[in-house]
Amino acid sequence: MPHDPHDPHDPHDPHDPHDPHDPHDPHGSHDSHDSHGLGGAAFGSDPGRNPLPVPADPLGRWLRAVALGGQGRYAQARAELEPLRRMSATEPAVASLAASTQASLLRQLGAHALASGYDGAALALIGMTRTGDRWWHEARCDALTGLAADALGCGRLALGRTLLVRCEAYLSAVGEPDTLWRQYVRLHWVTAEIALAAGDFAAATVHAQAAVDRSADCPSVRHRIKSELLFAASATGRPEPDLALETAERVLVDAGAHGLLPLRWAAAMLVDGVRPDPAARAIRDECADAIARRGGRFSK
Repeated sequence: MPHDPHDPHDPHDPHDPHDPHDPHDPHGSHDSHDSHGLGGAAFGSDPGRNPLPVPADPLGRWLRAVALGGQGRYAQARAELEPLRRMSATEPAVASLAASTQASLLRQLGAHALASGYDGAALALIGMTRTGDRWWHEARCDALTGLAADALGCGRLALGRTLLVRCEAYLSAVGEPDTLWRQYVRLHWVTAEIALAAGDFAAATVHAQAAVDRSADCPSVRHRIKSELLFAASATGRPEPDLALETAERVLVDAGAHGLLPLRWAAAMLVDGVRPDPAARAIRDECADAIARRGGRFSK
């Protein structure tokens, strides 16, 4: 299942800024870019907005890349991300977030081992002390959950769980559950995915529901839809397929309505997997073709 291209990710967001009128404040919030529509596109109510404005500052470029990744515009997202770590104006936390987002894009296409190099670099850029502002906290958690998702994709579930425990402990120590809502949602996503990989549908359902509940109060449409998708996947462990099918079909519609191509592709696969459906397969294939045209190449 695709991870959020910060979900990025995967991810994966508006915060109260130190200066709500300064769009170049590197320690402010994603809301500071809403005048350009970037906060709303990356982590808000308008994830399908296209075309997107091109900002001059590194933080804005990262937000633009997140939005482009959510739409499945992989080539454009990479073009925004790749220069960020080389730009002298890029704060370490933003460079780290950019590296984690590059990893998320790779995971969506099945390249988990390659993604782990980017997530490792993301963590190295900012270290594991608890110093820094919310950007540093976000970046550390994104790197840890990204590494856990990479480990999952490489079949190393125990390592994935260990990394998630580190992330959970970090979040508990920081103590900013409202500010770091995206990091909590991502933590539940990857915990649910590891549980699914282990065949533990009960644990997967608990964490998928927790992601649904937390994302219900967040500004990000994309995070709400991704959480519903994980809940649908978790519901496939039930004796009857109705809940999984109904939820996945709703995700299919919602992802299409908001221009979230990777999530629509994943939902179509899930619908067809629960109950074979030629219409869902056609949507899956259409999405895969569109993803390829936008620069996404699935790993074999």
